[in-house]
Amino acid sequence: MVRDGTCGWRLLFPCTGPATMAKPSNDTSAARRCMRAARSALAPSARRAAEESIRLTIRELGLLRPADKLAIYLAMPGEVDLAGVVEDAFRLGVDLYAPRIASRRRREIIFVPYDGRSGSNPRGYAGVAEPLTATARRMPVRRLDTVLLPVVGFDRHGNRLGMGAGFYDRALRALRDGSRRWRRPRLVGVAFACQELPAIDASSWDVPLDLVVTDQEVIRPLRSSPPGERASV
Repeated sequence: MVRDGTCGWRLLFPCTGPATMAKPSNDTSAARRCMRAARSALAPSARRAAEESIRLTIRELGLLRPADKLAIYLAMPGEVDLAGVVEDAFRLGVDLYAPRIASRRRREIIFVPYDGRSGSNPRGYAGVAEPLTATARRMPVRRLDTVLLPVVGFDRHGNRLGMGAGFYDRALRALRDGSRRWRRPRLVGVAFACQELPAIDASSWDVPLDLVVTDQEVIRPLRSSPPGERASV
């Protein structure tokens, strides 16, 4: 590993993973440590400026449309805070949803309405904040328009390095079925630019991102997809 000249360590090898979700490889674990260190190293002022840039970009992309169903995440320490995006969304009349764990054993999350009362949300599995909304009010994934996903690392092919528990991949697994003709939801990774990796070896269960929004640019993945399979912005 060498310094990448921006805000942290950059791996010179792909992050590889095993054939099952049971245990990450040494490379994958190292990548997670490096990317977490990179985003944690950001000075508070730089972080605030980066999050404001991301907020403005999300608005400019037209991802906050009235009556659209947008799934956000409640940021853990180090992740891009979406507080500004949430404020914009409520002001523009966007219907917001957030993930809530339905089963820790099965690593299952569902998306439920989010009313913005983040301060009263308890910390659930692995310290992740969850909305207080009852699980009975879940929104089927196929009815969401856009899902904003936190990432630990990303590459320019739309591959996402997450926390490793597989919650999002399980929730979005229907999107791997190429025979499905419905276009929603659009998957948008949100990260600081310093979280970019040269390459991430995708596993069979991974669901690729449609876009990655960072404080420096919007990345449209360099991959070929069958026409009409997924939505674009």
